[in-house]
Amino acid sequence: MHDLHLDHAAVEQLVGLTFAEVERDLILATLHETGGNRTHAANMLGISIRTLRNKISAYRGKGNDVPQSAAQ
Repeated sequence: MHDLHLDHAAVEQLVGLTFAEVERDLILATLHETGGNRTHAANMLGISIRTLRNKISAYRGKGNDVPQSAAQ
């Protein structure tokens, strides 16, 4: 478990968003941070690569811009 101290102002910006919106934004930001590396992003997020791929597919299906891997 991380010893995480969140900035209260940052947390307050999440108020009013759905869990799905926060999850999507976190996944997309993590993919951006990893240069689109899905394996690294899944590890950082603590989810399986299969779960990440399914979520990416769903986000693309809804028209979200998903970062591409530098290798693609």
